[in-house]
Amino acid sequence: MESVLVHNIGELVTNDATLERGLLGVLTDAAVLINDGVVVEVGSSSALAATPVDRRIDAGGAAVLPGFVESHSHLVFAGDRSAEFAARMAGEPYAAGGIRTTLAATRAASDRELAANVARLAEEYARQGTTTVECKSGYGQTVDDEHRSLHAAATGTDEVTLLAAHVCPPEFDGRIDDYVAYVVDKMVPQCAQDARWIDVFCERGAFDVDQSRTVLQAGARAGLGVRVHGNQLSHSGGVQLAVELGAASVDHVCHTDDADHEALAASDTVATVLPGADFSTRNRYPDARRMIDAGVTVAIGADCNPGTSYTTSLPFCIALAVRELRMTVDEAVWGATAGGAQALQRSDVGVLRPGNRADLIMLGAPSHTHLVYRPGVPLIRTVVRSGRPLSE
Repeated sequence: MESVLVHNIGELVTNDATLERGLLGVLTDAAVLINDGVVVEVGSSSALAATPVDRRIDAGGAAVLPGFVESHSHLVFAGDRSAEFAARMAGEPYAAGGIRTTLAATRAASDRELAANVARLAEEYARQGTTTVECKSGYGQTVDDEHRSLHAAATGTDEVTLLAAHVCPPEFDGRIDDYVAYVVDKMVPQCAQDARWIDVFCERGAFDVDQSRTVLQAGARAGLGVRVHGNQLSHSGGVQLAVELGAASVDHVCHTDDADHEALAASDTVATVLPGADFSTRNRYPDARRMIDAGVTVAIGADCNPGTSYTTSLPFCIALAVRELRMTVDEAVWGATAGGAQALQRSDVGVLRPGNRADLIMLGAPSHTHLVYRPGVPLIRTVVRSGRPLSE
């Protein structure tokens, strides 16, 4: 077992509500004591300075935060959709149809190619401070290809999601109910053992509320937790369905009303905003300010995928959330750390407190506010996951 002391921290974001130091539980002149990859103690740098440890990491007065928690990504894919992005920027609207382009390329890719893509993007996430990543299937949409996708996802994370109901694949054109039956009768029974979550794209051009409910209930019966893509392009009913089924999260939430906010606030379902996708599609941004004021728990994800949000930068999404979604800096930082953890129903990450996994990031800046104050600047200086710097 290795003991580590991260000390001389100018500003430490803990997200520990028990400290009663605001939303982020901020400590100054702080230190974090780690043993065998787990936080043992959080306190003042002077009080912990004499603790005998195997290794010391001097923060040099910089800000330290919990590692970012990405609760929504699509890393298992092949191919390139940059031409589609350019067309959108030239004025063509996004309507979810480009997923089929990735579907064809993913089906044609080898297992090794898919796993390599997951590794490449997971490394990108890590370099930018993300220490926990959820990853979905959904670009295979046959039993064999969803199996392959789930196995590729599992090479990079334990947070694996079966998104067989992403769109209706071309071989089922005009027979969407038949595809739903295929997902329920074939995919879920044969793939559930390789996933932790079930997800569905409840949206126009994809699956309606009844079809989505059928898929999600099949996943729940197979022991999978429920997640929902909802209300991205329209008021699709995905938010209310997520609350009805006790989903861990409903993601996108760009088109919502007071009834949706009230339902979310009265539930345990987290609303995950994905501003990178709205930036990349010129879609309507979620009204996060209104949701938070209504009592909704709001998380932030990057939604890395090849068509509509090809970014692994949660710092970028934090800056967007403050600028475009009218979240405060503290709310956005919380949403990308503790909020992402809540969206994954994880209590061991996203918060720096004794007993939790020692995932933290050190900025080349004195305050977490610099993540928004200096947008686009690579401020992540050191990333520690399970007590070890990622450079090792």
